Amino acid sequence: MSGLSLTDAERAFFCASDPAGYILFGRNCESAAQMRALTDELRALHGRDDLLILIDQEGGRVTRMKPPVWPKYPPQGVFDRLYDVAPISAMEAVRCNARAIGLDLAEAGVSSDALPLLDVRQEGAHDVIGDRAYGHEPSRVAALGRSCLQGLADAGVVGIVKHMPGHGRALCDSHKDLPRVCACEEELATDLAPFETLRNAPMAMSAHVVFEAWDPAHPATQSPTVIEDIIRGRIGFDGLLMTDDIDMEALSGTIPERSAAAIAAGCDVVLNCWAKMDDMEGIAEVLPEMTAKARERLDTAMAGANVACPFERAEEREAVIAKRDELLAAAGVTA
Repeated sequence: MSGLSLTDAERAFFCASDPAGYILFGRNCESAAQMRALTDELRALHGRDDLLILIDQEGGRVTRMKPPVWPKYPPQGVFDRLYDVAPISAMEAVRCNARAIGLDLAEAGVSSDALPLLDVRQEGAHDVIGDRAYGHEPSRVAALGRSCLQGLADAGVVGIVKHMPGHGRALCDSHKDLPRVCACEEELATDLAPFETLRNAPMAMSAHVVFEAWDPAHPATQSPTVIEDIIRGRIGFDGLLMTDDIDMEALSGTIPERSAAAIAAGCDVVLNCWAKMDDMEGIAEVLPEMTAKARERLDTAMAGANVACPFERAEEREAVIAKRDELLAAAGVTA
C-alpha cells in the first residue's frame, strides 16, 4: 500500500488479484487506530480473519512503527551482550521484548513480523546485518531466535525467520549489490545451524545472496539447487518460503522477471514492497496461482495468528517491557 489508507486503484487491484498477503512500511503507520482501520479493511476485502499482514518491526535501525506513537525497541544485538553474562536471562529478555512488539502489532491488526534474524554474524562482513543479529555463535542465535518466536506467538503474531540460508557472511548490502559468498561447505555449516535448529518455524524469508559452493550462477532466492537441496533438504524447512523484497538491487531483470524466477526456483510467494502499481500488476500477470502445497503452508502458518478482534493490552506491554529492562539492568546492559 502506498499510504495510510487504500486508494481506489489499490482496492480494485487487490480484489482482482487476491494476493497471499500484505506488507506494511512506515508510510502506512500513523497510529494504532489508523493501522487497525487499514488492516481490518484488508481482511474484509478477502473475508479472511487469518490474512497474512506483515511488517519489519525488529527494533534498532529496522523499525516501521516509530516513537513517540510506539515504544522504542533495542536492536537484537543487545541480547547478545546479555547472553555473554546471563544466557537464561537473555532468552527471557528476548521473549519479553518480542511479546511487547507483538502486542503493538496485534493491536494494529498486523499478524506477522519479519523477525527473528537467524543470520550468524561474521567478522569482516558488511554491517547490513550487524547488530540486527543475535551473535556470532550458532547455538546462541538459535536459542535467542526461538525465544523471539515464542514471544511473538504469545501475543498472537507469527514470526518469520530470515534470511535463509544465511546472510551473515555478505560483504555488501543486498539492497544495493549482489553479495557472493565464497565460503566452503564446512564453513557454511555454521550459517545453516540456527535454521536447522528452528526448521519447524512457520515462515522464512530467503536471502538474495550467491553461495558459490552450492550454485555460483544464481542467488539463493532464484536457485532451485539452494531451495530444494539446502533449504528444503539439508535444513529440512517445510514452512512458507517468501522472497526478500524482490525490488532489491541484488537481483537483475524486470520485477516480473525476477518474481517468475523466484517462483520457478521453489519460493512459495514473492514479496514486493514499493507499492508501484505497474510492478504489482506485472507480477500478478506473470505468476501462476499458488500451488496447493504453498497454500497449505500459508494456512498452517497463519493458524497461529490471533489479531482479528481489536483489544487493548497496554498494561501487559508495559509489564513485559519492564521485565526486559530489569533483566538487562541486572547484568549491566542497557537497551
